[in-house]
Amino acid sequence: MKQQCFLLMSLLGTLCFSQNSEIKKHTLDFSQFYGSILLHNPDISHLIANHPGGFILGYNRKTYGSQEWEELYNYPDYGASFIYQDMNNATLGRNFGLYAHYNFYFLKRNIQFRIGQGIAYTTNPYDKVENFRNNAYGSDFMSSTYLMVNYHKENIIAGLGFKAGVSVIHYSNGNFRSPNTSTNTFALNMGLTYDLDGGEELSYINTSDREKISEPVKYNLILRGGLNESDVIDSGQYGFFIFSVYADKRLGRKSAIQLGGDVFFSNFLKELIRFQGTSFPEMDVRPDDDYKRVGVFLGHELFINSMSIITQLGYYVYYPFDFEGRMYNRIGLKRYFGNKIFGAITLKSHGAAAEAVEFGVGIRL
Repeated sequence: MKQQCFLLMSLLGTLCFSQNSEIKKHTLDFSQFYGSILLHNPDISHLIANHPGGFILGYNRKTYGSQEWEELYNYPDYGASFIYQDMNNATLGRNFGLYAHYNFYFLKRNIQFRIGQGIAYTTNPYDKVENFRNNAYGSDFMSSTYLMVNYHKENIIAGLGFKAGVSVIHYSNGNFRSPNTSTNTFALNMGLTYDLDGGEELSYINTSDREKISEPVKYNLILRGGLNESDVIDSGQYGFFIFSVYADKRLGRKSAIQLGGDVFFSNFLKELIRFQGTSFPEMDVRPDDDYKRVGVFLGHELFINSMSIITQLGYYVYYPFDFEGRMYNRIGLKRYFGNKIFGAITLKSHGAAAEAVEFGVGIRL
């Protein structure tokens, strides 16, 4: 869950410490939504009874090209948002979320795509005595991601505008604690926008002549760690460590491709192997089976200012214990501190089944 704190601090820090020379413009938006919980896993079918609803409140800082990355991404907005969601289900309760977000624009800025990442608090998490039916939320605080696609028209009358579209809201604790079946809400939303500067029109900065970026292959070393728990409820949280080495090659100002490997030391697997080996002899697991794994991966990095988004697809080449299959994937954020040192917060999964939220520090040589 520190993944969300990291992004919130990074984006809100950008809001607070922007250079004085930048063009500054701010907007607010408010949207109500109403939708349905998607059946992504049959284990939550008993929780899909009613239609959840709520509202999304957003604060946006608009960009006009004062920094190079703003023009590269068609002058996006960045800001903070709050979501209130009533699940309309006594077992699931209500959720309150705080997010950092980006807004990206398409089709002459009439279509807005928002991606937000944050922390959500749920009022009624799993409890083995009081709320054992809630196998979706295993902790009070969860990571949360939401996506919005809207028709977006600003400043129709005196700074007031209109937006309408669809949203997807995801809640999960990244297997920090079990159970963690999670929920995904698909919703229709409609709302208003308001320009805090009264609808004043500002001009975008265009750079006609920009030098190409050309870098040699770079080599990255990163150490990741964290806590997680197996799907066996109350089996305990255990620390893990991952050592990764990979090479990357820039393809331009926005992208780089990656090729590398991971070595996993996941102590929750050691406990799961012991549990299965002693309690379920029919599973043909020995208590002393090796819990370590080695994988190779191919990845992509998308650079946005001092932050970047990484996506990786991997395959275990050393896999002595069968856990969720040989393929794995990773998605997350990197934050560069200078040209070489970076921090990373990523979610490692097997398909849609989360294994862990990873916190890492690395160097790019």
